[in-house]
Amino acid sequence: MSFMKTLIRFIITCAFCFVLPAAAQSPDRALPLDKIKLPTGFSIEQWAEVPNARGLTLGKKGTVFAGSMSEGKVYAITETDGTRKVRTIASALTTPLGVAFRDGALYVSAVERILRFDDIEDKLDQPGKPVVIFDNFPNEKHHGGKFIAFGPDGLLYAPVGAPCNICEPDPERFALISRIKPDGTGHEVYAYGVRNTVGFDWHPETKELWFTDNGRDWMGDNLPPDELNRAPKKGMHFGYPFCHGSDTPDPKFGAKRDCNKLTPPAAKLDPHVAPLGMRFYTGKMFPAEYRNNIFVAEHGSWNRRNKVGYRLILVRINNNKVVKQEVFAEGWLEQENPWGRPVDLLVMPDGALLVSDDYAGAIYRISYKKP
Repeated sequence: MSFMKTLIRFIITCAFCFVLPAAAQSPDRALPLDKIKLPTGFSIEQWAEVPNARGLTLGKKGTVFAGSMSEGKVYAITETDGTRKVRTIASALTTPLGVAFRDGALYVSAVERILRFDDIEDKLDQPGKPVVIFDNFPNEKHHGGKFIAFGPDGLLYAPVGAPCNICEPDPERFALISRIKPDGTGHEVYAYGVRNTVGFDWHPETKELWFTDNGRDWMGDNLPPDELNRAPKKGMHFGYPFCHGSDTPDPKFGAKRDCNKLTPPAAKLDPHVAPLGMRFYTGKMFPAEYRNNIFVAEHGSWNRRNKVGYRLILVRINNNKVVKQEVFAEGWLEQENPWGRPVDLLVMPDGALLVSDDYAGAIYRISYKKP
């Protein structure tokens, strides 16, 4: 392929990449959820219409909060007597895709900053001005959006993605997972060599951190694998930019580090599926076999001739090791044409699973009833 053809293909593909996250469906258009294939006994419904819905978190009083990426807004969804109401509680923010809740306050990521809305569930109609608790993250927008969550240690974890597809940035500033105290102090790097994680959770029993990571582009349709990683302790290095997966040296940077001396993934996922949100299932609605296993939302590929992903997978764990991967829900991709892209997941108090979709502008509810 000539240089000009390669360049044209890159421009067209990347344009699709950046346009794709915008809402593809009109709010009044019914989504074809009958096309979603689920295991026997499971069903899916549209729970709320939320433009560009991304990160999800749950308030103490039952409010579901959703961040966004292209909209710059943060939403609150409440339910009274079976009727749901979607409120916009913040707008004009820079990529506020991450939301987390603790002690009555909503924490929101906005690239270089973390904001805090105090007593938010008592002030949904007039949230007021947020407190900026941290503003020293890099302001690069490439992989600058941050999924955030509080760990079992009470600290707020926030990643900083690589400011590029492949490069060797300052390891203390980029391609990492960091953590801070709820008041914004005590910043430290927890994990290194993480290209771009947009979802993590802690094992309900071991309390160890697990996270997804998106592999680099332009190594072909089948390389490198995306990853699911386990970080039981601080200071581990997960390969970027030197190694991808457990044994794929980077063409440019691979000679600088021995892949065998870096942390391999807990599981290799299919290349370019773009794994984003992940949650351990801790509810009691689903059959017991699902408990303490991982659901992963695969947002779907853009850097591949034939699209992959656009689905939910179940990763089964035994003795802290991945033993099996299987498709749990699929149907958002039809003959190379996606109508939805799963992003994040949230286990609700009743055991149902919420799934955000930034492309369809929706939040789904997956429930189970014994056949």
